[in-house]
Amino acid sequence: MEKQPILVVDDEKNIRLTISQSLEPLDLPIWTAASGEEALQKLQESPFGLVLLDMKMPRMGGMEVLRRIKEDWPNIRVIIITAHGTIESAVEAMKLGAVDFIQKPFSPDDIRELAKSVLKHETLAEEQTVDYHSLIELTKRHISDRRFGAARETVRKAIALDPAQPEAYNLFGALLEINGNMFEAQKFYLAAMDIDPKYKPAEVNLKRTISWNKSDKIILGSDENEFSFKNGARNDDRKHS
Repeated sequence: MEKQPILVVDDEKNIRLTISQSLEPLDLPIWTAASGEEALQKLQESPFGLVLLDMKMPRMGGMEVLRRIKEDWPNIRVIIITAHGTIESAVEAMKLGAVDFIQKPFSPDDIRELAKSVLKHETLAEEQTVDYHSLIELTKRHISDRRFGAARETVRKAIALDPAQPEAYNLFGALLEINGNMFEAQKFYLAAMDIDPKYKPAEVNLKRTISWNKSDKIILGSDENEFSFKNGARNDDRKHS
């Protein structure tokens, strides 16, 4: 799969050009599509290893394109591109099988590093695949060790393996909160509760983030797996989370 091309799908020509140029250092063929319909046609004609898909496009939107990709080509990795403030769409996309998302505006380095991370992580040999619950525990360990970039990789894979479980969304929310993205974190806590309204860690985290009397405790899954941190100083790995 390493030599399979990347498909960039966006109705804005300048965005397609910017992303394509940003990905050139990966030394992979870069294809583009200006619409959802064109993207599906190209997917029928050639194998792809990764699709970068804009969420908001005329006629066929990104969510519908994602549904069709996951129905017909379930092994293709999809990164969702969203506008600022549309984190709800990113959450829904990850439930459908997207491996990650990036919000506009983003830098060339941001999009290149995310694509590189997904390709590197997802091209591991089949025998190295870990089950869902092991990935969840590994994610908690990475967070406790302040290895936030590694935690994001493992939780992303957990969501891809089983998007119908609440734990991974709660952990993704925790990573966003640690990174200072409180509003985005709340959406992932809500996503976990949508899946299981009785999932206590997400409920506690959500209540804390909307309370005037905030605690520094982020609940990762159970009382013994709490992770506390101080606002301000972060591990260098934070920029990758």
